[in-house]
Amino acid sequence: MAESLHVAFVTPEMAPFVKTGGLADISAALPKALVRLGHRVTVLLPRYASVPFPPGEHAGQAAVWVDPVHRQADFFRQRTDCGVEVVFVEHGPFFGSRSRYYGEGDDRLRFAFLARAAIEYFRVRGERPSLFHAHDWQTGLVPVYLKAFYWDDPTLRRLPSVFTIHNIAYQGHFGLDTLGVLGLPRNLGQPYALEFHGGLSYLKGGTVFAEMVNTVSPTYAREIQGAEHGYGFEGVVRSRADDLVGILNGVDYDEWDPARDRHLARCYDVRDAAGKTACKADLLRTFGLPEFPDLPLVGVISRLVWLKGFDIVARAWWDFVERPLRMVVLGTGEHGIQEGLRHLQLRDPDRFAVRFAYDEALAHKVMAGSDIFLMPSRSEPCGLTQMYALRYGTVPVVRSTGGLVDTVEPFDAGAGTGTGFRFDTPDGTGLVWALDRALSAARDRGAWDGLRRRGMSRDFSWDRSAREYVELYRRAMGKA
Repeated sequence: MAESLHVAFVTPEMAPFVKTGGLADISAALPKALVRLGHRVTVLLPRYASVPFPPGEHAGQAAVWVDPVHRQADFFRQRTDCGVEVVFVEHGPFFGSRSRYYGEGDDRLRFAFLARAAIEYFRVRGERPSLFHAHDWQTGLVPVYLKAFYWDDPTLRRLPSVFTIHNIAYQGHFGLDTLGVLGLPRNLGQPYALEFHGGLSYLKGGTVFAEMVNTVSPTYAREIQGAEHGYGFEGVVRSRADDLVGILNGVDYDEWDPARDRHLARCYDVRDAAGKTACKADLLRTFGLPEFPDLPLVGVISRLVWLKGFDIVARAWWDFVERPLRMVVLGTGEHGIQEGLRHLQLRDPDRFAVRFAYDEALAHKVMAGSDIFLMPSRSEPCGLTQMYALRYGTVPVVRSTGGLVDTVEPFDAGAGTGTGFRFDTPDGTGLVWALDRALSAARDRGAWDGLRRRGMSRDFSWDRSAREYVELYRRAMGKA
């Protein structure tokens, strides 16, 4: 039997404690799946003001050197119902007193502190995990610190790391003077190490210094090696091509399953989808739209930003007005895009409704009550909502990019295959073409029911992805 692993999982956010996006959901679901496979996981994350104090039992403290003094990190530990050990890193000036998670003027210090404090937690306890798994630029210094200061440490000697790039557009750029502020060796300010276009990149640190690197879908792993999706970082990624793996994110079906979703007017599943009709009626009432005539209902749950492609929707407003559909939008984002979508509502308030907010319960209602789910992303490392949509029998219309390619199979009426609709060009022409195909298919009740059933039968559970991560961890351990 293979050896059980102890994974030190360092992340800037984890649901339900700290959440701004999909990383928080992944940081909750993947450790849970690893524990189900028989492994031990210790998740380390900041204790922000949004997390009540104390967040668990006091589990020690450590002196962490940044700026250029020793600052005290206190550790508080709790165990979740599913057996994941969660350790909160407490330091009031960096985390506990902050209302914003990111975008502060001292982010280079705050997340350097998080990275080193996570390592110090194990060193001061004399405890050696199997490896560190760090996530996005905020924890990109974890592999750097391990190599620079702990490579010959009695407890953590030669400890390997895995680094996950969730979104390459966010790279953690800071000035080269950061090396001195953090006390890092000056030779790390070279192009082969942390230097990036005259500055320093935390994302580059994780990418260059970790034993293995991965992204959150196979297609995204290929895309970020090219200029269109690499955001100037493609050369760095190509330099690690032999150690780069794409592992598709999974879905936490404990939270997203219409058969047991407490937010729904009526639960349903692939064997009996009658409850979806009740969910649609409930959603229309919630948004103040009439139930009749019965038109296909398009749902949107997203950050309303350029990267997600919703400027395309806003500009194509006339095409939407001209089509026999209703649409509900839930999300927040860029002012211009919100105004464009608000224009749709003003143009025809009986068919278009918007809520510029994030509401977890309402998100579940939108997912269950919609017939079609719209996701026109310019770039999508993985995406979770299209996988939620498939399980809820809500047919996705998506752009062919990243994880959307890996999860949504194009509909083929003749062969009776496929789970949704994809378009290639990120513009109104491509989007409306795919939407028209979906609306046409919806008129054939038999074909549409088959399309829904195939989507609902797809299994994107975390157990599959977790096994791939275990294999990745073992590769990293072999390289160290």
